[in-house]
Amino acid sequence: MSTLTILLVLGLLLVVFGLLFRIQILTAIFSGSYVRQIGTSNRVNALLMLVFMVVGGAAFFWSFAENFGKMNPPIASVHGHAMERMFWTTMIVIGIAFVITQALLFIYSYKYQHQDGRRAYFFSHNNKIEVIWTIIPAIVMASLIFAGWKAWTRITGPAPKDAIVLEVMGKQFNWLVRYPGRDMKLGVVNYRLIDAANDFGFDLSDKAAADDFVASEIHVPKGHPVLIKIRSRDVLHAVYMPQFRVQMYAVPGMPTRFWFTPTTTTDEMRAKLGNPKFNYELACNQICGKGHFAMKLNIVVDEPDDYVAWFAAQSPISKNADLMASYKQMSQQTGLGKGGSQGAKASAIEETGESPAPLAAQASL
Repeated sequence: MSTLTILLVLGLLLVVFGLLFRIQILTAIFSGSYVRQIGTSNRVNALLMLVFMVVGGAAFFWSFAENFGKMNPPIASVHGHAMERMFWTTMIVIGIAFVITQALLFIYSYKYQHQDGRRAYFFSHNNKIEVIWTIIPAIVMASLIFAGWKAWTRITGPAPKDAIVLEVMGKQFNWLVRYPGRDMKLGVVNYRLIDAANDFGFDLSDKAAADDFVASEIHVPKGHPVLIKIRSRDVLHAVYMPQFRVQMYAVPGMPTRFWFTPTTTTDEMRAKLGNPKFNYELACNQICGKGHFAMKLNIVVDEPDDYVAWFAAQSPISKNADLMASYKQMSQQTGLGKGGSQGAKASAIEETGESPAPLAAQASL
């Protein structure tokens, strides 16, 4: 308690001394005896403004050029080129505005440093200037937003009828992937059926779910549209595939989706980069918890024939004995999945969006 009292007393003394010093200055000002001492520090600070502008600007552009390749991995999807053009158009526009405003900020700080006898010009209002700096930014921003809206609606709109469909579900701290089987239709899932053996919550009373299969990595064919249906089992995640320019949130309780067309196989990209260990990757770029760093999943872009062979070799979940036993136990405990596929659809929380049309590329199997 005594320590706190001493600290309070010291604080009050500092306040009192500060006020006394201020009163002394005000008294000198009113009596006309106050002389403001500027010294050389004002000019030094003004010069440092120019130094900071030159050195800081050079460091910025050097860092940008040095890391350009890391910021711009090679594009491996059709829509990626449109996204890249839109991004760099935006960067150029705001970059020009940034350079001009920051240069003027530092130059004016030097040019209009304090000088005895100089008074600032009071500029109250100018309608012409107000119109110019309101209308021009509004037109530029509206153009950028309209272009972005067109690109965004195109890549988030309905996928082509023959698109390959798969579902990605994020959970702390890994990704789960499932594909439709030979019926080309993702089956019903129900979160109340989720347990250690049934990560997705497959409701096997829906016949469409019986031939679904899960995979330890994502396989997609080159040159064919791919629709990814996305959901989260717990917290906010994000499906981020940099080479495909794919970025979409995985939101609990709200299904999202993204479709794209890969243009370069994994082997072709390895040859292009000269890196035989390269793999496309799905990463979570949202901080989703202490194990966030582990949320990675390999993506393999196959030639169409190789993809068909991989697809045909997969085993449906109905052949997974542990999952079947788990489903039987959970369905008895919860009373779910007793009404056949129609009953399952009525009672389940199905978060995968609309039912896909049969896919020509896979149906040929």
